[in-house]
Amino acid sequence: MSRANHLDAAGRARMVDVGAKKPTLRRAVAGGEVCFNEEAFDALSSNRLAKGDALAVARLAGLQAAKRTADWIPLCHVVPLDHLEIEVELDDERRIAVVKATAAAHGRTGVEMEALVAVTAACLALYDMAKSLDRAIRIGDIRLLSKSGGRSGSFTAEP
Repeated sequence: MSRANHLDAAGRARMVDVGAKKPTLRRAVAGGEVCFNEEAFDALSSNRLAKGDALAVARLAGLQAAKRTADWIPLCHVVPLDHLEIEVELDDERRIAVVKATAAAHGRTGVEMEALVAVTAACLALYDMAKSLDRAIRIGDIRLLSKSGGRSGSFTAEP
């Protein structure tokens, strides 16, 4: 899709009209990482954080946020999701939480933004749950890992 599709005749940003596009199965996977100090990671991994079960909260935050992507990102369409899954795996060696979101929908526009918003919200929730033990928590490497469906075809990120 060219940049011009997102501009009106006067050069102002606008939402793309997808009404004429044929609905297809769209799927996207996004990922991100949250890095903790030793104390915070130990509390997270043993479910001893003062605020409760951070992994469950992160998954729920990701789910809630993805359903409201159009509220976060001004030019996104509201996409009725068929499936959304948030996974959080702990890497003991690197003291990180690896967050992955998979979004799917039958629609006229992709679900990359929904997957990316889900990951971002899940990472922010992990920060919120552990910040009392580590103010230097780092959130990073949030990116699209893969997508399929639609006119532009499939994409898989380099490892």
